[in-house]
Amino acid sequence: MQALDRKLLRDLWHLWGQSIAIALVLACGIAIFVAMQTNYESLQLSQTIYYDQYRFAQVFGQLKRAPESLVTQIRDIPGVAQVQTRVVVDVILDVPNRPEPVTGRLISIPDQPTPMLNDLYLRQGRYIEPRAGDEVLVSEAFAKANGLQLGDRLGAVINGRWQSLQIVGIALSPEYVYEIRSSDIFPDNQRFGVLWMGREALGTAFNMDGAFNDVSLTLLPQADAAEVIFRLDQLLAPYGAFGAYDREDQISNRFLSDEIIQLRTHGTVIPTIFLGIGAFLLHTVLSRLIGTQRDQIAVLKAFGYSNWAIGSHYLKFVMVIVAVGSGLGTGIGLWLGSALTTLYAQFYRFPLLRYEVSPAMVVGALLISSGAAILGAFAAVGRAVSLPPAEAMRPEPPPQFRQTWLEQWGVQRWLSSVERIILRNLERKPIQALLSMLGIALAVALLVLGGFSRDAMNYLVDAQFRTVQREDVMLLFNEPRPARTRYEMTHLPGVLSVEPFRIVPARLRFEHRSHRIGIMGIEPEAELRQLVDRHLQPVSLPLDGLLLSSKLAEILGVQPGDWLTVEVLEGSRPVRTVPIAGLVDELIGLSAYMDIHALNRFMREGTTLSGAFLAVDDHQLDPLYSQLKRTPTVASVSLRNAMIQQFQQTIARSQGVITTVQVVFACIIAFGVVYNAARIALSERGRELATLRIIGFSKVQVAVILLGEQAVLLIAAIPLGLVLGYGLAAFMAALYDTELYRFPLVISRASYAFAVVVIVIAGLISGGLVRRQCDRLDLIAVLKSRE
Repeated sequence: MQALDRKLLRDLWHLWGQSIAIALVLACGIAIFVAMQTNYESLQLSQTIYYDQYRFAQVFGQLKRAPESLVTQIRDIPGVAQVQTRVVVDVILDVPNRPEPVTGRLISIPDQPTPMLNDLYLRQGRYIEPRAGDEVLVSEAFAKANGLQLGDRLGAVINGRWQSLQIVGIALSPEYVYEIRSSDIFPDNQRFGVLWMGREALGTAFNMDGAFNDVSLTLLPQADAAEVIFRLDQLLAPYGAFGAYDREDQISNRFLSDEIIQLRTHGTVIPTIFLGIGAFLLHTVLSRLIGTQRDQIAVLKAFGYSNWAIGSHYLKFVMVIVAVGSGLGTGIGLWLGSALTTLYAQFYRFPLLRYEVSPAMVVGALLISSGAAILGAFAAVGRAVSLPPAEAMRPEPPPQFRQTWLEQWGVQRWLSSVERIILRNLERKPIQALLSMLGIALAVALLVLGGFSRDAMNYLVDAQFRTVQREDVMLLFNEPRPARTRYEMTHLPGVLSVEPFRIVPARLRFEHRSHRIGIMGIEPEAELRQLVDRHLQPVSLPLDGLLLSSKLAEILGVQPGDWLTVEVLEGSRPVRTVPIAGLVDELIGLSAYMDIHALNRFMREGTTLSGAFLAVDDHQLDPLYSQLKRTPTVASVSLRNAMIQQFQQTIARSQGVITTVQVVFACIIAFGVVYNAARIALSERGRELATLRIIGFSKVQVAVILLGEQAVLLIAAIPLGLVLGYGLAAFMAALYDTELYRFPLVISRASYAFAVVVIVIAGLISGGLVRRQCDRLDLIAVLKSRE
């Protein structure tokens, strides 16, 4: 076996370029698998531990106001384990060194530290003092984004009164791992934060002594969550309940859980492509190696080497490449996974987001890469083992060549001799040509997929914030306001136009399906909030009936013309049927729209407003912000430009890092596929090319014959790769089709062009390297070698 090991080293040295290229392709697949799988396990483990240790609730409910005496009845609902009532109110904050108004969510906590649902992890500082009405704890994300320290003070409009609040602690809550308002798509920690305040102080400020407006529950192990929610809604209905929901629909948990699912999917789909290409390359390289070593195999068998020994020898060749690729890929994957964990820590706030690397996962990655490689090499090794010594001593019989279909059509008359040689060789080895094309096409597809992620996110932001949401400022009132409020807002500093809206919380039902949502009533000729179809063309708001977003219609299983049962979750809580007048396409969340006047009639109320969209003069923003900070009727302010800026600073940057890694790996695979195809062609046709040189063909002509085949394959593979890339993008878009957001299937021309340019550059570099080897052919040595 020592002799076979020496032969193995010689084979590896002879094929070092191809071996390294294959190892890099395998390394890319393993790196993505390790990075995504370790982050998947880290996030999932951190989520599970955090939720368990800090008692994250399983059912949530909001309402107007209910007495504390109702807690006993809630606790008696079958399946309920624990009940936690709170006071939760959104207020406007004045944050030091920030001119625009900030929305703060005040949440009551016990005046004394005690175990509770959605418990707090105190990162810095101390707990609030009993009866200290001005002390608050603030969320870590909000504090870091605004540079807040212990002892700093914030101004707040609390129930119409201006109050100064002192920060005594910085905390985390499992309820706000991903700190975001339900109306937002990206976290804006500079302009939205969570503050925890003593129950007595907050209850007194908002007339909630002995009452609550928010309830959280945990359930017994065998409890039916749907039944508990149904009974809870019945109990809370007389108190202005907005509809209870379970943990799955809680906004922070939804974002986190979706991210975990996407990590698992990415860690499966992309590595499968890389490892599949690596297996194909190993198969082609090993097949060629065994084909050129038929006589050596015969000699080895004649000297008594068993089939097992010879098969093991060639499997060792494969496993050395796999070992190099797996080791390199695991190292890169662990480094990349650690970097991604650091990136995730900017968005998902855990007491400890520890990067977990399980030995089982690493072993699994090695087994997967080894299995893919052995699968690719299995057929080639099988041929080596099955060769009888007598047959192996003879050269491989030449193939039976016939006229190609191009020659039968007489096309060769218009082709030069070099061009005829190129086409004949391609036509006579169609399977090999198709496999090479497929490998190159998959490399192109991965490059297209990398561009899709960037294009889709840019399109989503552009469509949402420049086409649909055209307002500069969105105001949300703490209570529905009368019609005169619209005219009062026109007198705010810098306001150019005002478009009011009405939001009515409701549960939409169709047959056995239902969904809880806020119906938004807007003006029929609204300019600041556009309703669009899938082509971003405006959709007219009907005078009566509902417009649903396509995703909501899909969830409910309805189409235009159907009638929905609408159960209103405020006021007198009427239940009525409404026709579906049409559909709109929105990429963010779920929506139901109605003419604001029709919605007011539906509620049997006068002209009533929940908020307004404002177009403002940029030069008057500071006076506007200053007045909004001290307006007691305003509960929340959203700024469109701030959201775009926040996206560019956070989501776009992190998405750019991930996309860059994916593109770099795709470039590696592109080079690996193209180089191996050209190098194998040179190995297979060395004798033929040398013969052509001897009979008078120049070096340039010989190089054209060799590289011309690769150029034809490359040119043919590019359109196939673009189509496959579109298909992969469609598959990923389907995976991102969630209730929270949908990725549009948009790929720019620049992304297609980038994929083509990269693959062409890879082809040119590979061609240059092979051309050098072709020019250095030892004609005498090649001609002496046996076929």
